[in-house]
Formats: sequence, structure tokens, C-alpha cells
Amino acid sequence: MFKADIDNETYIAILEPRHAAELFNLIEGSRDSIGKWLSFPDSTNEMKDTENFIEKSLKRFASNNGYWAGIWHQGKIAGSVGYLYFDWNNNKTEIGYWLGENFEGLGLATKSCNLLVKHAFDDLEINKVEINVASINIKSKAIPERLGFSEEGTIRDYEYLNGQYLDRTIYGLLKEEWMNKSWKVGNS
Repeated sequence: MFKADIDNETYIAILEPRHAAELFNLIEGSRDSIGKWLSFPDSTNEMKDTENFIEKSLKRFASNNGYWAGIWHQGKIAGSVGYLYFDWNNNKTEIGYWLGENFEGLGLATKSCNLLVKHAFDDLEINKVEINVASINIKSKAIPERLGFSEEGTIRDYEYLNGQYLDRTIYGLLKEEWMNKSWKVGNS
């Protein structure tokens, strides 16, 4: 299906059923680090859960309403990045991402998000891309900030996770802002 190179060692590709075991094992091995910020590890208890997730993602892809891609680095799945939805009436989307614990700090999420931002603006003709992160997740907040997104606000007590309410910081980037940037990350 769809595959896009980020650099010599890294690419993203649409998640397919054949990736379920590899993806499940990555989640299983990074359950604590991923679960600190995201709820899906709690509902990913067996391979069938990952298979169902991939199936739902492929249906969203087929209906032109978003999708998830795997991030591969040095031949191993490192995480996932995707469009959570496409709002074609308002010409916007939101990007989500996560990495396995052993792949953090390599710039993979930033480069992957950059590729999806570029695709959204250049190919899909989207007008606005959003990224929403837990307000206390400093590493995750750095990604939209590096990519030139503007902080648009905070939703208080957005999500109850691990026994606490987490605020959510909303970042946005408009196509016009992207086109006027004098620099872009990676292969832009």
C-alpha cells in the first residue's frame, strides 16, 4: 500500500493486518511509557485488539476519514502516526502519534509528523492541521512547537487517565503559515 521514506533508516507505511504481531509486541514492550499519556494500551490486551485496530484504520482509510501508519526505523516498527480524522467540511485534520520506549529521542515523531503535515497541505489541500497533547507531556509538546504550530489553548480536565485528570493543549498550523515558513523539518 502506501509507504513514504523519511530518511535512509526510517519510513512510514499504512498499517496492514500483516503488521499486527509486530505492532502488538511494540505496545506490549512499551505499555507503561505509552500508557502514561494515552489510553489505548489499557484496551490492547491481546493480538486480536491490535488486529481490530488495524482493520478499523483501514476502513477509515477506505472511507477517506483518516488512517494510521506505522513508523519503521532500522527495519523495526518504532511507533505509529496518523490522521485521526478528516473534516472535509472545514478542511482540517488532527495528527496523533506515539513511539515505543526504545525509540524515543531519535526525532522519529517529529519527522513523521512533518511528513504528514506536508502531505496534508501539499497533496490533500487541507487548510488546518491540529496536534493535541497532554499539557504536562513536555516531550510531546516539543513536536508541534518544533514544527511551527501555534499553541491555541488548553482544555482543562480533558481526560481521566491513570487516576488523574489531564489537561490537553491544542496546537494548530494553517496552510498559509506552513507555506510561508522559511524552514521546514526533514524532507520538506
